[in-house]
Amino acid sequence: MSKTTREAQFVTLGIEREIYAVPVEAVVEILDMRPVFRIPETPTYLVGLIDVRGRGVPVIDLRLKLGLPPNATSEHSRILVLHVTINGRETALGLMADRVFEVMPLDLRQLEAPPDIGVPWRSDYIRGVGRRGDGFVIVFDLATLFTADEASVISRKALSDLAAGASIPAGVPAHPLPTAGAL
Repeated sequence: MSKTTREAQFVTLGIEREIYAVPVEAVVEILDMRPVFRIPETPTYLVGLIDVRGRGVPVIDLRLKLGLPPNATSEHSRILVLHVTINGRETALGLMADRVFEVMPLDLRQLEAPPDIGVPWRSDYIRGVGRRGDGFVIVFDLATLFTADEASVISRKALSDLAAGASIPAGVPAHPLPTAGAL
């Protein structure tokens, strides 16, 4: 008797030594690091805005969102531009990662429950834990990783700053992110 699978494709990304995954259908594009326009008075994990084809997209530092220490960007750092549905509303968000690995299939029925203890972030951020070779890959639940209140604050603040005359500079950031060589 053959075992049926419910495979889905995921983009895998790295933060420190851990491997995480987001559904490939949520990923619009993967960008090299670029200038980020800082937005004052926002949560610490909200790095700022980037221009993606004329549209301001909020960028979230995944390290800070997960309660991990900040890290300088490197030549391997990437921004994943995602479309995330939060409370029925689609929102574009950039997600900073130390690196992006590959697109890989995971059998959804083989995902293990997320750990409730021993992790520095809320376990409801995790949809499940899958296997990648001899290691594990943590699959994010994007709807809980970014709550409706956060998306609303991010969008309102970004829009009000842009409406007040702030603009995303072409090529020169208001405050550049540090690179590994600068630290």
